[in-house]
Amino acid sequence: MTQRTPMRERIPARRIQLKRAYLPAAATDGMRILVDRLWPRGIRKCAAAIDFWIKDLAPSTALRKWFGHDPVRWSEFRRRYSAELRDHRDRLAELRALARRKTVTLVFAARDERHNDAVVLREVLLGRRGSQGDRACR
Repeated sequence: MTQRTPMRERIPARRIQLKRAYLPAAATDGMRILVDRLWPRGIRKCAAAIDFWIKDLAPSTALRKWFGHDPVRWSEFRRRYSAELRDHRDRLAELRALARRKTVTLVFAARDERHNDAVVLREVLLGRRGSQGDRACR
């Protein structure tokens, strides 16, 4: 029987939450990580309660502009963004390790809570790259 390495342990889904940047921080948020490339409009950095801002895990500018938060492009956006994330394995491993220890809230600015980069990033972190798409944020 082989032992599982800590890198392969599943992260409980409840450990990685999603939250719009425009909602107030809560004690249950745990570590709040902004995952957008751009700072959310109208929010002062001192009031945002963001613990980390990880711009390098955000979709590339070209991909973000192509997507334009158009739900029709959602499946292709998920595929392309997941491919971009493969170039950041070390950063993803850091986030997974953090989520194994404590609750992490991926903070995003998009109005559409079902079709945004944080949803895809959560899927990838949880190992749900394929069919879990729209269920990830429920």
